[in-house]
Amino acid sequence: MPERLLALTLKSDIDEIPRLSTALHALMEDHGFPEEDILDTQLAVEEAVTNVIMHGYKGGSGEVLVLCKADVGIIEIRLEDRAVPFNPLTLPAPDLGGDIEDRKIGGLGFFLIRQVMDEILYRYEDGKNILTMIKRKTN
Repeated sequence: MPERLLALTLKSDIDEIPRLSTALHALMEDHGFPEEDILDTQLAVEEAVTNVIMHGYKGGSGEVLVLCKADVGIIEIRLEDRAVPFNPLTLPAPDLGGDIEDRKIGGLGFFLIRQVMDEILYRYEDGKNILTMIKRKTN
C-alpha cells in the first residue's frame, strides 16, 4: 500500500479525541498494523494531545494540528500546537519504586508514551511545539 497522509485540526477540547482515535485506527488498520500497535499508538497520541489541551492551553482555546504519514510498516504522527513552549523529552523518568501510596499523582503519561512508541522527537519552531512520534509495525 502506498504512503497515505492524514491531517486533522483539533480544537483544544477533550471531546475532539474520539474523532482523532477513529481516524488513526482506520489509517493504521489500512496499513496492516496489528491491533496492539494501533491501541498503543492511539494511547500515546491521546495522552500527548490531552497534555497539550490540559497543560499547554490550560483548558483555554487553541488548536492542535495532527499530521499522520503511514507507509509500509511505519507510521509517523506529528502534533503541532501554539501552546506554551514545552519539551516533554526533558521530563525525568518517574520514580516507580516504593509504595504506591507514597507516589505523587500524575506524571506517568509521557513515561507511557516513551514505552509504546519507537521514536519521539521534539522541536520548537516558528512559535510552535512540534512533537513527532514514530511507531514501527510489530510482526
